Amino acid sequence: MAVSANRLELLQIADAVAREKAIDRGIVIAAMEDAIQKAARSRYGSETEVRAEINPKTGEMRLSRLMLVVDQIENDSTQISVDDAKKRNPAAQVGDYISEALPPLEYGRIAAQSAKQVIVQKVREAERDRQYEEYKERIHDIVNGIVKRVEYGNVVVDLGRGEAIVRRDELLPRETFRNGDRIRAYIYDVRREARGPQIFLSRTHPQFMAKLFAQEVPEIYDGIVEVKAVARDPGSRAKIAVISRDSSVDPVGACVGMRGSRVQAVVNELQGEKIDIIPWSPDIATFVVNALAPAEVAKVVLDEDRERIEVVVPDQQLSLAIGRRGQNVRLASQLTGWDIDILTEQEESERRQAEFENRTRMFMETLNVDEVVGQLLASEGFNSVEELALVEEKEIASIEGFDEETAQELQSRAREYLERIEAEFDEKRRELGVEDAVKEVSGVTSKMLVALGENGIKTVEDLAGCATDELIGWTERKDGENVRQPGILDGFELSRDEAEAVIMQARVKAGWISEADLAPPPEENAAEETTAEAQS
Repeated sequence: MAVSANRLELLQIADAVAREKAIDRGIVIAAMEDAIQKAARSRYGSETEVRAEINPKTGEMRLSRLMLVVDQIENDSTQISVDDAKKRNPAAQVGDYISEALPPLEYGRIAAQSAKQVIVQKVREAERDRQYEEYKERIHDIVNGIVKRVEYGNVVVDLGRGEAIVRRDELLPRETFRNGDRIRAYIYDVRREARGPQIFLSRTHPQFMAKLFAQEVPEIYDGIVEVKAVARDPGSRAKIAVISRDSSVDPVGACVGMRGSRVQAVVNELQGEKIDIIPWSPDIATFVVNALAPAEVAKVVLDEDRERIEVVVPDQQLSLAIGRRGQNVRLASQLTGWDIDILTEQEESERRQAEFENRTRMFMETLNVDEVVGQLLASEGFNSVEELALVEEKEIASIEGFDEETAQELQSRAREYLERIEAEFDEKRRELGVEDAVKEVSGVTSKMLVALGENGIKTVEDLAGCATDELIGWTERKDGENVRQPGILDGFELSRDEAEAVIMQARVKAGWISEADLAPPPEENAAEETTAEAQS
């Protein structure tokens, strides 16, 4: 009767621990089995292979040891002869294990304490694994919790089934919490560490605002309205770009709500952070104009290769477009992912005039013409001597005040100038030690050869070993802003595809790859041919 009671008590303890720690009952029973095995090894010897089994239904415990079947016994506590093994199991062979029942253990104080430590350790590990798996799946979600304590400005939050931390730099400015306060935050990271899973929360993350809108705006939750981008200056101001998948639903109006009720709920949660809700557009120019609201934009000029955009605003709108301490343009840049330069109409006019004068002067010096001819060429949109040399003669002759003879003379002077410059670059290239073989790489000009030589690229192998970013530069994000890093061929207006083509041609020239390697896979060609036949 006493044995039955002990069995029942064992299962009740396992059930209670599993419920309290929110872990599987089988894990607790397995921990008990490990603890009993450890205690048994201390009784029968550490080298003994002891197995403990607890029946999860009845609570009955069985203790046994495994004996290895061998020809010659070297350790009688872990090994058994083939003859003895066959007496217990006629099918036993060398290398098999025979299970031998052991009598129940009498636990002393030390053994019981050791078993308790094993169980506690196993249960703690299972609890940590459960927390990690649970909250790993909840990354990018909002959670509610109660402030447990505040340590050096960092807030430790009780989530009910785990603890999380909001670091000081993830809290809104001038925001304070006390023990027992309720807090809502965004899970942005969960890490498995030695002391248990670390759950990191944030109230400054841009996606925290997006998730708050999803809670307040049913259209976002249902997927009718989508939040495309968010940029925040936490605690001060934010911009959020939205788009509607249903033409009958106004995305901005849905987020604002009746009399601003929806957006006001988000503003209150973010301690009064002002929010600009703007319509998203696939056209980057329109999107940038929307992002700079409430400032009015007169004109935009895109530089797609550098992801930079120039925005021209009326003189009286400059301070509004830039914002206090550059806040408006900085948020617009973060929202769109493009660098934004803001000019007034007067500054833009002055710059255009300066560019016109520079082009006029360039034509006067290179072609040895007077100011009137230089101005005519600049006003017709010619930006370089190369353009003038390559354009058709009749196009130059069609300029008012020019005839065919003038056009021939201008093109002749342009070509002479280019030949002279080409010879100068070639001489400089030789002085820098750039091999003639590099000149034969398709897409490389003499001016590029000088730039390559000045940067230590003097052989075909050097060029073949370059990365695309090394040639044309790259853009990286620093402190929320795009920072442009120049490349070796910066200023040559070389696109990424063109730079990749130059490098691949150099690799062919160097013998690293063949021309066949550059051809598209046969499957793609076959698919294209099939499509063309179907269309015809």
